[in-house]
Amino acid sequence: MGTAHGPSSITAGLSPLAHDLCDHALLRGSFTLRSGLTSDRYFDKYRVSTHPGLLARVANALNELIERACPDAEVIVAPELGAVPIATATALARTLPFVIIRGQRKAYGTSHQIEGVVTPGQHGVLLEDVVTSGGAAIEALHAARDAGLIIDTSICILDRDGGGADALAREGAPLHALMHARELDAAYDIGLGMPAAQ
Repeated sequence: MGTAHGPSSITAGLSPLAHDLCDHALLRGSFTLRSGLTSDRYFDKYRVSTHPGLLARVANALNELIERACPDAEVIVAPELGAVPIATATALARTLPFVIIRGQRKAYGTSHQIEGVVTPGQHGVLLEDVVTSGGAAIEALHAARDAGLIIDTSICILDRDGGGADALAREGAPLHALMHARELDAAYDIGLGMPAAQ
């Protein structure tokens, strides 16, 4: 288990959700990120998506983001793999359909790259779990747009402030995040999280 709640988290400026996410999913150690950068802290999104209570709270918070940033969204677009359970919970909470963007077109069956029903002209919102450089999100964005979806908004749980928000903005899909790197750093500084080996 992580660190008990205490007044230090209040002074760190963390929201209750950010505190609990970091308490449960922030790992300490040495990590190589998808972008190739290294970090002494890592937000393990799977510790969120496999925890029913946290997953439900995240889904509710993401739906609030959708309501503010993209109220006309008709479909949620989720890159595989990490965003899929987050999108599932968010779609259930909002009763919106979602589609899954594969990293590449599958070589059997339907040979689809996008799983789920895509209707060209539908307004979608791109949902990611963690964004650093934005590479995976942009690949999914291009695939969704190539299929005819209209996407001008992206959302995520954690923006690591590694340039991804700027990259998505240049693509015409500004990023809205529940948490930023500064909150991850604040949580790390007050002792939230646990060694990676646990």
